[in-house]
Amino acid sequence: MATFFAIMAVLLLAASITANVTGRALGWLVPFWFLTSAVATEAAAVLLLLQWGLLVFGTCFLDFDNGPVVLGVVALLASLFLTARALMRHFDAGSLFERALATGLGPDFRALIPAARRHRLRQHISQEDWLRPLGFSKPGVEVVRDIAYGPAGKRNTLDIYRRRTGDTPKPVLLQIHGGAWLLGHKAEQALPLLNHMASLGWVCVSINYRLAPKATFPDPIIDVKRAIAWVRDHIADWGGDPNFIAVTGGSAGGHLAALAALSPNHAPWQPGFESADTSLQAAMPLYGVYDLCDRTGIRHGTRIDEYILQRLMKTDAERDPALFDAASPITWLTPDAPPFFVVQGQSDTLVWVEEARRFVADYASTTKQPLVYAELPGTQHAFETIMSPRTAHFLNAAAQWLEWSYARWQGRQDD
Repeated sequence: MATFFAIMAVLLLAASITANVTGRALGWLVPFWFLTSAVATEAAAVLLLLQWGLLVFGTCFLDFDNGPVVLGVVALLASLFLTARALMRHFDAGSLFERALATGLGPDFRALIPAARRHRLRQHISQEDWLRPLGFSKPGVEVVRDIAYGPAGKRNTLDIYRRRTGDTPKPVLLQIHGGAWLLGHKAEQALPLLNHMASLGWVCVSINYRLAPKATFPDPIIDVKRAIAWVRDHIADWGGDPNFIAVTGGSAGGHLAALAALSPNHAPWQPGFESADTSLQAAMPLYGVYDLCDRTGIRHGTRIDEYILQRLMKTDAERDPALFDAASPITWLTPDAPPFFVVQGQSDTLVWVEEARRFVADYASTTKQPLVYAELPGTQHAFETIMSPRTAHFLNAAAQWLEWSYARWQGRQDD
């Protein structure tokens, strides 16, 4: 038992270290570091309880004359300190999001949101928001699953999250899942955000799309645009306003969300529905990939990137630079791009923070639209897929930005 106690304590310490040290340029170790760090970082509250419980067990029931027990206790004390440090960053996220919103939109941005909608928004969080890491559902929100929007079977289906009350057309949020363009499913990601926004009176749509290696770019973005066209044609039947569609997504979904927002009505990516309106009114990419050409060498240290892109593109940037250029959201920046809210973790192992910084800098120098950029210290890839204090702060900030975007759009329609 003493040896088992020591091994568990050392493993917990190792996990806590990954929550406090950014792991990059690790080659094929990247997925292992990411998974360990993601659990230790984003589920820090749960990990803290586990460490504390193991420490109480060791000190109460094991013999301190045993060397492994002493080692285990020391390891647990160190891991408790590191995990508490990681958890504190969760609570700091609220003030960081507030500064980002005020900087990008102005200190009085909430005044633009009609009072009837503004009163639903929050700036605080409570224990109920994050003590249940997998507690995503919201009272009154229904989910209608597996609606076909295209011809590609299960990969061309979508789910709708909505409240059935109210007759006024509701703004629409389109969610695109991540998974390195190789995996992922519409029912697995962004569940906190989808349920939260639906509870606030939005109609939320989460889509599947074709995946590599069976699919080849531009298949995924064609599917995204086909889904946008479906939403514009049919979402009124589900209570949504087809004239306002915001898009979001994380990782590969962040890439596709940004690319869709920046390339409206691009006919080559709309085969058979070239005349459909695929414009988007706002975009919120999370930890997205913005430059598949890797012009600045930001991702030069990862072999995983090369492995993935070979399966998505079926070529490389040297042989077909035009294809990689077209697939890069940063290429499509224009003065008329829609408003963006970019969210990125500083400790992201899979998509490095420098990529978001470069995209944000180019967006700010190119477009005429408001930009909000939130860069989160100590935050890992896919941070908002479970409930945590940081996720709760993100949901508050996302709701405020989305409501501001909708109110700003409505005001422009009335002018």
